[in-house]
Amino acid sequence: MTTGDERASVEDTASLGEATRAFLAARPQLFGIAYRVLGSATEAEDIVQEAWLRWQNTDRGAVREPAAFLATITARLAINLAQSARVRRESYTGPWLPEPVDTRADPQLGAERAEALDMAVLFLLEKLNPVERAAYVLREAFDYPYPQIAEMLELTEANTRQLVSRARKHLSSDRRRPVEPAAHRRLMRVFLAAAQTGDLAVLEGLLAEDVASYSDGGGVRGASRIPVFGRQRVSRYLAAFAPRFWPGKDIRQVEANGMPAALVPADGKAVALLCLDASERGIERLLWVMNPRKLAPYVASLDD
Repeated sequence: MTTGDERASVEDTASLGEATRAFLAARPQLFGIAYRVLGSATEAEDIVQEAWLRWQNTDRGAVREPAAFLATITARLAINLAQSARVRRESYTGPWLPEPVDTRADPQLGAERAEALDMAVLFLLEKLNPVERAAYVLREAFDYPYPQIAEMLELTEANTRQLVSRARKHLSSDRRRPVEPAAHRRLMRVFLAAAQTGDLAVLEGLLAEDVASYSDGGGVRGASRIPVFGRQRVSRYLAAFAPRFWPGKDIRQVEANGMPAALVPADGKAVALLCLDASERGIERLLWVMNPRKLAPYVASLDD
């Protein structure tokens, strides 16, 4: 005969099993939301773990739509963390770039559309406040309707529409339309060949007039702590460090954040991940991720 305590235990186990299945089904989306709001895979994983803990302690019987409930928790947690992260990044050594992610298994990173995933877009989104960024992400990447986003972020619908519109205008004013993937790959190949030989003429022909080069070493690598701007300055900068940086390095063509990228190894370890932002004018931005703490998780994912 089954006692009341035993029946309760069975029911609790079944309930937890259902909760686990609901969470695992939503997990890719939860990570995708947190990562786009934070620009950090490490911090996004922390947010997803916190969402799981809160989900376990929630009165789940009162939740009609688990996925929407979990997305709301995740978005609010990510906004809170982003607000403190902005303060930390103000004291970061040198330029701060997003932490790259391997998107081969999930090209859209849990989203309806692969928006706000490109390294250059995430870099520009850093200029938005966290609530504005979250509203943009939920609308453009995950296609949530405005009334639902308003509810998730505890805003009015009118305010939500305004935030998304402002974010769109910001991105369109700061970034030109990117080239198609095939053209992007060609640019990457030609650029790498010219950069390794220090071919000044070819480099100048590839770079947009107002190109910018950002190196994120986090104070650990020998990366430039000051961005370099302008076609002539960037091309000369690249040509100057070519003899020291490139020799003996077997460049690995990879994918990061849905776009072609180049992984630069030395002595068996990755020392840089290069991502290009390119338009019809040429290369608009060079993003060099050199911080070992950002590179390590990405490189580990490539070898899984």
